[in-house]
Amino acid sequence: MIGVIGGSGLYKFIENAIVKKIDTPFGEVNVDIGKINGEEVVFIPRHGNRHSIPPSQINYRANIYAAHTLGVKKIYATNAVGSLNYDNKPGTLAVPDQIFDYTSCRKDTFFDGSDFKVVTNKGEELSGVVHTDMSTPFDTDIRNEIIDVCREFGENVVDGGTIVVVNGPRYETPAEIEAFKRLGCSYAGMTSSPEAFLAKELQIPYATIAVITNFAAGMQSNVSHSEVEILFKQKIDMIFKILNKLIKNSI
Repeated sequence: MIGVIGGSGLYKFIENAIVKKIDTPFGEVNVDIGKINGEEVVFIPRHGNRHSIPPSQINYRANIYAAHTLGVKKIYATNAVGSLNYDNKPGTLAVPDQIFDYTSCRKDTFFDGSDFKVVTNKGEELSGVVHTDMSTPFDTDIRNEIIDVCREFGENVVDGGTIVVVNGPRYETPAEIEAFKRLGCSYAGMTSSPEAFLAKELQIPYATIAVITNFAAGMQSNVSHSEVEILFKQKIDMIFKILNKLIKNSI
């Protein structure tokens, strides 16, 4: 199976999907399952299908574990992000390669010393406290796949950059954005952590297509969620095309 996790603006992906409830050690997850280009696909709208779940309340562990349970072999995610660089304008796509985690109080690991045990996608049995290498939080092969398809469709795509992840649902202050700039961050979002880290722990290749929807606080007069969703809607057809092509190439 291929996994797709939709962020702000992407709440439905598979036509005539079957909604399936998956029980996990971390809670229940409703997922959409169907076929695209002959390939079975699992779709998870991380905010719910009506954007009812704020970033800090998403059950990231249940979502990723559900994907693992279903045998997902790779995950393509989408994010709406703010740009910290005037050269990367709203409407541009980006494929980050690093994460700066500025969140707090999120359950960000499967391996917290509990009695949880799992056999990962690579057949490795893990339990207890596991120290996972995060040198490449986003899978390099999937990142390259995404970049190639974006360019194939003539999209302006930024290769790489660090996404700083904040708790939300509030947007960042100008002072925070200035600090993040000085730390070398390129984009601001609310959900890549711990999602990417958890996928890495279970050895599920994962990367994201980030849609730059706005300049971050202090770089424009104000930031609103309606602005973010309006811009994402302008790119939604292209996001569908990119995801469909990625899935077709994976067959």
